[in-house]
Amino acid sequence: MSTASPVLDELLDALRCLPGVGARSAQRMAYHLLERDRQGGGRLATALQAAMQRIGNCVECRSFSESERCALCAGSTRERSQLCVVETPADLAAIEHATGYRGLYFVLLGRLSPLDGLGPEELGLPLLQRRLAQGEVRELILATNPTVEGEATAHYLAELAQTAGVRVSRLAHGVPLGGELEYIDRGTLAHAFGSRLPLN
Repeated sequence: MSTASPVLDELLDALRCLPGVGARSAQRMAYHLLERDRQGGGRLATALQAAMQRIGNCVECRSFSESERCALCAGSTRERSQLCVVETPADLAAIEHATGYRGLYFVLLGRLSPLDGLGPEELGLPLLQRRLAQGEVRELILATNPTVEGEATAHYLAELAQTAGVRVSRLAHGVPLGGELEYIDRGTLAHAFGSRLPLN
């Protein structure tokens, strides 16, 4: 979508780099900022520029951090013998806010997907392997998503951990709390049924 202004065209094109933002959504955002909220647009531009320049990845867990080591890895109150592996920083935030987990994390920044060029190197698995070999981690908690790629990644990670003599656990998947069986999709129900646990 071209306008009479090259600067506006550049803004529209830049907004389309966001997931789920097409030409129409980019136009609505840009026009809103220019018509009604130039101050908000300036604040957004400043915050975005600062984030792009100052936020990197923690050298230990690979999550987002402004310093070499993030606050979780640098802190002394976490249980260092537990390491939870997640796909994204958003997954880390979800677990951190919803659970009482007090261990550390390792963020893959993706999942194994050879077609997308994501192999063990891109996911930082050599770094994870070195951490497991140090002997500090006693349990590796696999919290990858229950997708085909997530399951393949979990299987690969489980083999790495077992080779290092580290106990492996996996997040439970299946029937959601408060859910009714008749409304649950077949794949979820089949997985939950196949992964049932004894009560005694």
